[in-house]
Amino acid sequence: MDIVLIGLLGGLITGISPCILPVLPVIFLTAGTQPTVAGKLPEVIQAKRSRPFWIIAGLVLSFSVVTLLGSVLLGLLNIPQSAIRWAGVAVLLIIGVGMLFPGFEQILEKPFQRLPRRKVGEGGNGFGMGLALGTVFVPCAGPVLAAIIVAGATGQIGPETVLLTVSFAIGVAVPLLVFALAGRSVAQRIRGFRKRERTIRIVGGVALIALAVGLAFNVPQALQRLLPDYTAGFQKDLAESDAGKSALNLGGLVTDENRDLDKCTNDATELESCGTAPSIKGIDGWLNTPNGEGIDLKSLKGKVVLIDFWAYSCINCQRSIPHVVAWDKAYADAGLQVIGVHSPEYAFEKDRSNVEAGAKDFGITYPVAIDNNLSTWTNYRNRYWPAHYLIDAEGTVRHISFGEGNYETTEKLIRELLKDANPDAQLPGETDVEDVTPEIGSTTPETFLGSSKDRNFAGDEYRAGDGDFTFPKQQKEDTFALDGKWTIETQYAEPTTDSGKIRLEYRGQEVRAVIAGSGTIDVKVKGGGTRSVDIDGTPRSYRLVEADDPDSGTLEVQVPKGVQVYSFTFG
Repeated sequence: MDIVLIGLLGGLITGISPCILPVLPVIFLTAGTQPTVAGKLPEVIQAKRSRPFWIIAGLVLSFSVVTLLGSVLLGLLNIPQSAIRWAGVAVLLIIGVGMLFPGFEQILEKPFQRLPRRKVGEGGNGFGMGLALGTVFVPCAGPVLAAIIVAGATGQIGPETVLLTVSFAIGVAVPLLVFALAGRSVAQRIRGFRKRERTIRIVGGVALIALAVGLAFNVPQALQRLLPDYTAGFQKDLAESDAGKSALNLGGLVTDENRDLDKCTNDATELESCGTAPSIKGIDGWLNTPNGEGIDLKSLKGKVVLIDFWAYSCINCQRSIPHVVAWDKAYADAGLQVIGVHSPEYAFEKDRSNVEAGAKDFGITYPVAIDNNLSTWTNYRNRYWPAHYLIDAEGTVRHISFGEGNYETTEKLIRELLKDANPDAQLPGETDVEDVTPEIGSTTPETFLGSSKDRNFAGDEYRAGDGDFTFPKQQKEDTFALDGKWTIETQYAEPTTDSGKIRLEYRGQEVRAVIAGSGTIDVKVKGGGTRSVDIDGTPRSYRLVEADDPDSGTLEVQVPKGVQVYSFTFG
């Protein structure tokens, strides 16, 4: 009952939030009108009384299925994650044009004329349009929806998750249904005054087309950012209630296995006791183990274990890994077992050969678990690259450190646990690896060029697709700009002509870029050097600013066609 009530309340709150505003005009205007049946005159047809219910039912069904299973199914079929959304946009556009031009509808219906037809004059029930709306309906991601999305993205869908999803969808449906019924009532009253009234139908078609075009250019998101979320307080109170905490412990977020991790304080200076270490699960493969066999933490009783969550293109991990490698070499004979859990941030980081090359480049010889589905990541409730979990010889988590730095403390605690496990152990001297962690705010934030995570763009608009860009006359610090014709994909940008340019206003002694493809990029640092970098193969990190270059200023990169630029990182 907690799950049902929390789902319903979360859905009701979401159903009155600013995020549902873009779909309300469409629901209101189309609930009482519908496309003309082939062969009829272009007039408003009597909508069935059940039409509003069918529209909302279709919306709720497709929204629920897409939220829970969309990422999993598209991943299995190797289809881009945006495919469902674009299909929904196309269907809405086609229906909208059909409402404006009945002749267009008849053309669309020709391929289906041999199928058994409904009784003439009965009209459509709106379920198909509801299905299309559900694929593009993106409500505010409150705590209930967040729990559902994580469960769906990680494939951890159980009966409780399905129950939460259904109850949430029903909660959202209630206020939407009110608008649909109101729209039907208005349409019926207008028909009472006129025998042949097409105004509502035309306005409904225009609303559908406007919604489809707006979604294609991310207009609803821009409008929503301008409106305060007047439901945020309700969502927070719901999540922090006892019933909310209980009901939202789904999808591998908080479980009995990882609940006690909350007892650990990030970067604590002393050992703590934070429960038995969660298991390593859902691994796609292992590196640096005999015959690629997996490792069970239970088999490591008597050893001190350090679990390091990392990704090979993450610059924060690249600065952290030398410390982990040094600890492995120094303390392995004294009873330390290091396990790297490679949890990808990018799709290309799921490729085993890429992970193998990254591990080799970093000198990693300890076991690495390839956690492509983020199963172990989720089991530890981890949210950081890198993250270190220190486990004692009895299998209890004793220390957690998120992000870079704090290496001296982590090593001190490793030595303490090794001595606790074996007082006679002869420990070598402490490792001597320079801590190059930059001070917070001293460097440019990580900069992504893909449309799904773009940030720090110096221009007015940045979205997926082809575009013609020009460097701005004035460019702010910590931003990037493009010049030339580029194709912006979900995770990278690539020139569409012979070449394009990227300009960075950066802060950082070390500037690296994740780049793939084949070609040569030309790098020019204002006040520094000019150099060429050969790019060949799968995505990897390349250093662009050298030690003798200025630690802040302007960096310009000329990129040829056939080379894809994913991100810039700064240190």
